[in-house]
Amino acid sequence: MKRAERLHALSEMLRRSGARGISAERLAREFEVSVRTIKRDLDALENSGAPLWSRPGPGGGYGLTVGASLPPVSLSPAQAVALMAAVSAAPDAPYADLAAAGIQKILDVLDPGTRARADELAHRVWVNKLPSSSRATRSALEEAMVEQRVIRIRYSSGDGTTTTRDVEPVLFASTNGQWYLVGWCRMRNAVRWFTVSRIERATVTKTACSGHTIHEVGVPPANARPVHGRGE
Repeated sequence: MKRAERLHALSEMLRRSGARGISAERLAREFEVSVRTIKRDLDALENSGAPLWSRPGPGGGYGLTVGASLPPVSLSPAQAVALMAAVSAAPDAPYADLAAAGIQKILDVLDPGTRARADELAHRVWVNKLPSSSRATRSALEEAMVEQRVIRIRYSSGDGTTTTRDVEPVLFASTNGQWYLVGWCRMRNAVRWFTVSRIERATVTKTACSGHTIHEVGVPPANARPVHGRGE
């Protein structure tokens, strides 16, 4: 790992450590460098304006001051391309359009050198974009989930039967390359999984959801986890 990339990763690890901090020895093990190298990296972060704190003695370590102003967002070219590739490869993912807009904001504030290297690297990553479901349909599903309102869908099941149902959205789930809306179906009076690509039409109603929770869906598969933004 190049030093610039290590500094990016180091600052993220310090941020995630929160108030408890993390020792130089553990950081050295994580990045497979010497403690002396880690301390030079920490000095470099502090000199760049990162709100770094240190706590000496047993149980001590380093961290970033909670609530302090952080330097402008800075990504390595590889990190920038990773974000672009992830969104491009999953156009049907919930809120994918918002993610793409957010990535563009980040790219716009990168320094010119990093942006140029990211653009060059991006041309070396190809994505086969499959046809996606209706943008209007996905927008309605996303809005209903955020606002927790009942959504009325026209749904075509696997056997070709088409029904109109009122659904209380509980969560989005992806498995085997398919996205699903999981919610409380008022017609069946039970939790149901609806393949997003089979939802022909969706309209957000003014009716608030009645409070069904993710616990009613059941236990997720062992290899499934929420999208929480932490690298766990």
